[in-house]
Amino acid sequence: MSGPSGPVPVILMGMGNDTLVIAGKTFSSRLIVGTGKYASNEIMQRAHDASGAELVTVAVRRVDLGARGRGSLLDFIDTGRYALLPNTAGCYTADEAVRTARLGREVGLSEWVKLEVIGDERTLFPDNDGLLEATRVLVKEGFVVLPYTNDDPVVCRKLEDAGAAAVMPLGAPIGSGLGIQNLNNIRIIREFAGVPVIVDAGVGTASDAAVAMELGVDGLLMNTAIAGARDPVAMADAMKLAVAAGRRAYLAGRIERRRYATASSPADGLLSLP
Repeated sequence: MSGPSGPVPVILMGMGNDTLVIAGKTFSSRLIVGTGKYASNEIMQRAHDASGAELVTVAVRRVDLGARGRGSLLDFIDTGRYALLPNTAGCYTADEAVRTARLGREVGLSEWVKLEVIGDERTLFPDNDGLLEATRVLVKEGFVVLPYTNDDPVVCRKLEDAGAAAVMPLGAPIGSGLGIQNLNNIRIIREFAGVPVIVDAGVGTASDAAVAMELGVDGLLMNTAIAGARDPVAMADAMKLAVAAGRRAYLAGRIERRRYATASSPADGLLSLP
């Protein structure tokens, strides 16, 4: 949905109080966006604006923290409008991830962290043992930890028990665009989690986002699906609409699936034909 001056705001009646709350902080948008893979920082900035997101993730190890004011990535993110979510992308051990999170906090990015401990270079699947170890350490140090993990209900429960403020199971491998591959696991994770569940990775297009939200998850984090689109700004707008629509559909409650047809119009009370 767009107008002559860009995306048109989405207003869904009756959803004004349906907000995402993480660690006591409230967000009106359930979409979290990234900062990598854009053709330019200017396009990234426009896509962020179109997405309606309020939380933006930034890889601590891929930002020149000393280049502020000289065309740094951070110069294109309005921190008065967006909250920063530093991430530990590129870390392959718990110790490396912990040190990266500390660096992000020390330079003033945030005490929040999207925690990544990668276990395999090809698939980028998480190392869940390292992830649990790093979560425990960072929670003790006062971080708000949002760990990226497999779509494993047991691991998600362990991360919550370790103090994670949210759990972020993957929908499919990072950057794959395959959509949600294990719908039932995501449903189970959401059913038993006592913290927000945010699907992270695997979304390819707006229909994938809507499906994820219809499962009842609390939010979505995406980067490649927007940044890698032919028109990232238009795709960001589409993702905003899809997340809102999927959430609304989940709250509305879908009809029961049936094997056979059921008439849309009742058979009782039909007029007799002459």
